[in-house]
Amino acid sequence: MVSLGVIFWLVEVLRSGAAAGQGQAADAVEGRFGGETKSMYRVLLFTDEPVVARGVKQVLSASTGFRMMALSDSAATLVETAEAARPDILLLDMNPGITFGVLLELQERLPACRIVLWVRSISTELAFQAIEHGIRGILRKTLPVETLLKCLQLVAEGGLWFEETLRAGVQAARAITLTRRESQLVSLLAQGLKNKELASLLMISEGTVKVYLSRLFRKLGVNDRFELALYGLKNLPNAEVASVDGRNQARRALGRRKQASHTPWLRSIVLDGASERPRGMVG
Repeated sequence: MVSLGVIFWLVEVLRSGAAAGQGQAADAVEGRFGGETKSMYRVLLFTDEPVVARGVKQVLSASTGFRMMALSDSAATLVETAEAARPDILLLDMNPGITFGVLLELQERLPACRIVLWVRSISTELAFQAIEHGIRGILRKTLPVETLLKCLQLVAEGGLWFEETLRAGVQAARAITLTRRESQLVSLLAQGLKNKELASLLMISEGTVKVYLSRLFRKLGVNDRFELALYGLKNLPNAEVASVDGRNQARRALGRRKQASHTPWLRSIVLDGASERPRGMVG
């Protein structure tokens, strides 16, 4: 069952395709570009690679439609930098410091800012989740400068940028909608927490945890918690799961008794994705 968020995204992509004209199906997905730019769009770049930052700044400086307002090289200060710069577009060079929690906070504080993920590769599962979290474009780093500018132009004008192969993979994905509680359990289970720890963090009984997990097993068609955790790993960036730091952070949260809203929220979980085994968003 594909969620409403992805359905709305597909409708927008189709509209972009119609606007691009006949015989330009690839451009409808990858972007349209041409004509005189009516305004100067403000861009915030996030990257921890100084050489990449310098190159992007030179490219944008040479263009007529974009101005690089600010640079952020730390995920810890990204939201603060974005609030100060108030960009039209955030070009996000994905690295392990970026989580869906960061993306959600950016969208809450800067709802008018359009986010483009700049990746070397991305799995179908994580592309699906990125779309669910409101990402306006996903661009591969291996594409030429002209394509980068086309992508930024289209997104700045309110369009969406997703390559044909990526769009096809997302359309073919089998996804199951999760409740917020189910999402919390999948996310925390993927971090290696035991039932007692899950119960403490979510402030419910161990018996209730077992009931929820049993329902999840049936709903997703999995056999055990290991298989469920594996799907969680595939649907979350590496920074949020499957690491000692992730487990320690979750366990430290037990002592502070944080509310469950602090855990990443998967609105849906993709069960069938690309053939490659995803390891997260790779910048």
